[in-house]
Amino acid sequence: MPDPTPADRALRAVADSVTDSRARMPEDATDPSIPVAATVVLLREGGSGLEVLMIERPDRGSFAGAWVFPGGKLEDDDRAGADEVEEDVARRAGVRETREETGLVIDPGAFETLSVWDPPPGLALRIRTWFFLAPAPGGELALSADEAVGAEWARPADLLERHGRGELTLYPPTWVTLHALAAHPDAASARAAARLAGVQRFETVARRGAEGPLLLWAGDEDWDPDAAASGSRHRLEIGALPWRYSHTGDAGLTAG
Repeated sequence: MPDPTPADRALRAVADSVTDSRARMPEDATDPSIPVAATVVLLREGGSGLEVLMIERPDRGSFAGAWVFPGGKLEDDDRAGADEVEEDVARRAGVRETREETGLVIDPGAFETLSVWDPPPGLALRIRTWFFLAPAPGGELALSADEAVGAEWARPADLLERHGRGELTLYPPTWVTLHALAAHPDAASARAAARLAGVQRFETVARRGAEGPLLLWAGDEDWDPDAAASGSRHRLEIGALPWRYSHTGDAGLTAG
């Protein structure tokens, strides 16, 4: 039997979350016992519109073989004081991680906080992750060999299409972030939308649907088992490629 590909391992990890997860409790989203990480989505104007920087992880360790935004776990030195709020510590960690992984130096004052992701509760390994938008700084990429084996500036829509064809591996938070960015023609539009929306909180519930694993967030009628059926949707169906994202908002149901 051939060795599993990174895409196979990614899907297995998500499928395991369905099996191992438990019901979500209100305190899960701020559980101080789980690690916290920061991710920085660097934006620039390309020849055909908005581009983001993606790095390819080595075929080992966390997110093996996946394409991700620069980032990593918070460290003690990232904290300026014992009472500093988590978001500020994450912002500082995002600057450090981006510099260590790509050689790019970014200004934390230019960040827009995009989202915070909390995985399905009950898993052996959970990491709460803050996502920030930032304009691409000047300078040349200098990848850390331990952290990245490749890097690419690409349009969000192109990355989603390649993922849908099985050509690269993305994890759900990266996929959903790219899906949102694909709607914007340029970096200014994406950053303005982030400011207007405020911090989006993805408190994830994993379920198994008729066609495979589902990830659900607040706003989906199945996210809260005690809620009355409303037909509302906020979910990512990942049982087969291409993945399908549905979110009932003010403009109606969107999918991709």
